[in-house]
Amino acid sequence: AVHGFKFLQDKIWDEEFGGFHTLVDRKGKVISKPEEAKTAYGNAFAIYGLSALFQANGDSSALKLAQETFHWLEEHSHDKQYKGYHQHMLRDGTQAKRTANTTSTSDLGYKDQNSAIHLLEAFTALYAVWPDALLRERLEEMLLLVRDTITNEKGNLVLFFEPDWTPVSFRHTDEATILKHRYLDHVSFGHDVETAFLMLEASHLLGYEDDAKTMAIAKRMVDHALENGWDSELGGFYDQGYYFEGEEELRIINEHKNWWAQAEGLNALLLMADHFPEDEQAYFDKFRQLWTYIEEYIIDQEHGGWFENGLDTAPEAKTAAKGHIWKANYHQFRSLLHCMHRLLPETEGTFKDQRKDQ
Repeated sequence: AVHGFKFLQDKIWDEEFGGFHTLVDRKGKVISKPEEAKTAYGNAFAIYGLSALFQANGDSSALKLAQETFHWLEEHSHDKQYKGYHQHMLRDGTQAKRTANTTSTSDLGYKDQNSAIHLLEAFTALYAVWPDALLRERLEEMLLLVRDTITNEKGNLVLFFEPDWTPVSFRHTDEATILKHRYLDHVSFGHDVETAFLMLEASHLLGYEDDAKTMAIAKRMVDHALENGWDSELGGFYDQGYYFEGEEELRIINEHKNWWAQAEGLNALLLMADHFPEDEQAYFDKFRQLWTYIEEYIIDQEHGGWFENGLDTAPEAKTAAKGHIWKANYHQFRSLLHCMHRLLPETEGTFKDQRKDQ
């Protein structure tokens, strides 16, 4: 962690304009595309990591850099008019905007759920070690945006938005156009179950002990994913679904079961089992089925680590790259750690002890 902090500080932080570059090479040479030189998403993860390091070893320089990053986002990324944060910025922090030449499949200039939920996560981590008044205001802002604007009434996240939070949707076009733009507009079951946890984590830190609305929406998100994106035979959450116009039921448009959605699913299912005693066994049964699926189809029992996709739908994952720019151990480690904390014998609650025996 200290080694990573040094690289963040010396090679990725922009000494001239502030903020973290999106991509650099090993020597610190910037290799980001000019139109996405800085992102809210990347700077959010920097805040998250720096806050964790300070919490672990008390290094005040890590906290200082996290604070500086928060203030940089406040100045350059935060939307004073419509709330939330702009995702793409030029190197000097200027907002990158869509033009007539921007392709329809590009997310340039849009606000998005992914940066929003990880800003929520980052601000939660930072507020835990630095209870600043402005930070609290932004943490609450992100919680309410994710809960009440980015999550729709069905219980899934809308993926992309215009700056004024108008959803980006291709639902009223033909199927070929929808599938062409699927990156911008689909139901992402993994993000839905992940967000259920991140909302509750933020709500708890803010002191909303009886936050019935957030809890109800979190449950709705997990239930929607189980009802529409769960493989009832083998277990596991599918990657993508879509509500096509004129069809009553959601249709799966990508049947792969990526590693990170399964990891987030473990944590979310166990969380729901803890909070809803009337349904705890149903959630816990799904948790056990998912763990069995992960052990059989995603964990590499020969070489270690997790395949990118479940071998039942993507057998080619067995020999594909096990790590790349978007695939590290973040999701599975965080999920397994939270699950262990709930299942250990010393955890409070008799039902948790009984579950461990099962």
